[in-house]
Amino acid sequence: MVDGNNRRATRLCRVEEIPDGTARGFSFGSGLDRREVFVYRRGDIILGYDNACPHQGTPLNFLRDRFLTEEDDAFLCTTHGAQFRIETGFCLMGPCQGKSLKAIALRIEDGAIWWVQN
Repeated sequence: MVDGNNRRATRLCRVEEIPDGTARGFSFGSGLDRREVFVYRRGDIILGYDNACPHQGTPLNFLRDRFLTEEDDAFLCTTHGAQFRIETGFCLMGPCQGKSLKAIALRIEDGAIWWVQN
């Protein structure tokens, strides 16, 4: 789908498919064209990020859809233990301290979450 600003939009899922207080990962393409993103939901707040740690570009999660610390209060890179603020993606501790996850643009339309790519 292409929006009015000539940006491509990809439907990810319905809002209710991401349980409150959790995140869900999505993968597109293969090989060098592979792109991974994840979406977090807390109530009506929906946030999305590239699934790549700013330290070495590795995916944050080792297990499917496990992006949070045990306390569910930050995103966790399981490769090196970096923790990121949920609301901003800013690294709070770990080898990439001071850097941030790259946010992705999302749109909610008729209960569906769309990833809007520039």
